[in-house]
Amino acid sequence: MVNLMTIKQERAAKLIQEIVSELLMTEVTDPALAGVTVIAVEIDRELEYADVYVHSMDDPEEVMQGLERANGFLRRALAARTRFRKTPTLHFHWDASIDRGERIDSLLAELDIPPDDSTPTTPVE
Repeated sequence: MVNLMTIKQERAAKLIQEIVSELLMTEVTDPALAGVTVIAVEIDRELEYADVYVHSMDDPEEVMQGLERANGFLRRALAARTRFRKTPTLHFHWDASIDRGERIDSLLAELDIPPDDSTPTTPVE
């Protein structure tokens, strides 16, 4: 199933992504959250729940615990910077797509594929 967001949802998600990213860089002091990147935000039609996908080079478990600790602060700060009728509840998720991509790249690099001998080669004169 493809999740298509309305223009209103897309704008809200982009705004939430920008604000949460800025807050994590400038105002959150938890060392577990240093270097956390907000990859994407998806929001439901009623703008009540926002799924925030994050990634970091640090331990995923520590990062997720830090985000749980900072969730209340982030939601209050988000409310102060937006004009949503009701500030969405933030649900943080680890985005493993970067890790999967790196794993695929390393597997491909390990492959030993011989050249295809069926293709005729023309000598260079």
